[in-house]
Amino acid sequence: MADSNFIDYVKIFSRSGNGGGGSSHLRRQKYMPKGGPDGGDGGRGGHVIVKANKQHWTLLHLKYNRHVFAGNGGNGSREQRSGSDGDDKTIEVPLGTVVRDVETGELLFEITEEGQEVILMKGGRGGLGNYNFKTSTNQTPRYSQTGESGIEGWVILELKVLADVGLVGFPNAGKSTLLSVVSAAKPKIANYPFTTLVPNLGIVSYHDNQSFAMADIPGIIEGAHEGKGLGLRFLRHIERNSVLLFIVPADSKDIREEYNILLKEIEQYNPELLDKRRVLGISKADLLDEELTEALSQDLPDLPHIFFSALSHYQLDPLKDMLWQALHM
Repeated sequence: MADSNFIDYVKIFSRSGNGGGGSSHLRRQKYMPKGGPDGGDGGRGGHVIVKANKQHWTLLHLKYNRHVFAGNGGNGSREQRSGSDGDDKTIEVPLGTVVRDVETGELLFEITEEGQEVILMKGGRGGLGNYNFKTSTNQTPRYSQTGESGIEGWVILELKVLADVGLVGFPNAGKSTLLSVVSAAKPKIANYPFTTLVPNLGIVSYHDNQSFAMADIPGIIEGAHEGKGLGLRFLRHIERNSVLLFIVPADSKDIREEYNILLKEIEQYNPELLDKRRVLGISKADLLDEELTEALSQDLPDLPHIFFSALSHYQLDPLKDMLWQALHM
């Protein structure tokens, strides 16, 4: 996914169709001059539907198609003929899309399964024809119902990347390098902060033709939960990961402190994220000798950890084993 092509936030204006009006027709035939009411019902207005499509990875296709209008229902006619239903309009979105109300920010629904469909804007009901109002005391009603109006409004679509393992760390911790080595993903890599500006997704091959999805989340900085460094945009992608792999480079001044800062940012963004399984990976471990590795291990946080190097492929298979085990606990 190229940086310019990854869109994870769009506003959509949608309008469902108006229901068709019922008919007030009175039957008039040569041999039946007083045939009574035979007006049909109006058709339903078209719905606006949000549907999951796993072929989409971003919301890019909606960037320049932000107005979605469903069709109006047809009017009823004589001989109790109902009007046609309005054409539905479907908005296809990637798995992991969240739909919110623009004004309140309220969560309306989430799209998480392939083929899942949710009606975003319901079409107006068609009006009843005069045939429905015939009674023993009113055998020739000359009135019918108008159709209901459709619904319109703005909504927010947010994409939260669905992955088994999410990489969490400060800029330049080595997340993109790891993803590029263990999968076929080709994230942008350079020796300066914020090389990664959008999530990158890769499939990591494992034993016996098994695999798991890994997401490289753009680097977090202290204060990210307050929006610093595009933090809120980055942090929401972590919500969809089953396991969080915290990556701290071996040449960090204080591995434990760096991990605690990352953990605090996640907690302040959404405390529920602390319930996710966590693994600590100390990257760039080819810089360390055995004695220094042992010394650093004495002061690490109390969670599964591993020293590895993506560049030299040191300990990558044991890292995969650890992640696979965490995914299947």
